[in-house]
Amino acid sequence: METNSNILIFATNIKTEKDKKLVSPVLNAHPKIEKWNIDLEDIDSVLRIETKTLNTEDIIKIIAEQDYKCTELS
Repeated sequence: METNSNILIFATNIKTEKDKKLVSPVLNAHPKIEKWNIDLEDIDSVLRIETKTLNTEDIIKIIAEQDYKCTELS
């Protein structure tokens, strides 16, 4: 039976295309991240992650390791 993906949503300080290019390789390469996107036009630079297994803390840590910040949006 297939497990449904979770969509995790965060406000970030990833504000520019340059910032996005810096985090892209890490998010693209992560085996447990199925899809992701960042809305740079949103005031909160919203990051959406689709994953079956990662949780909020995992994503915050991954982003923090790239010297950026994110907080979960509810």
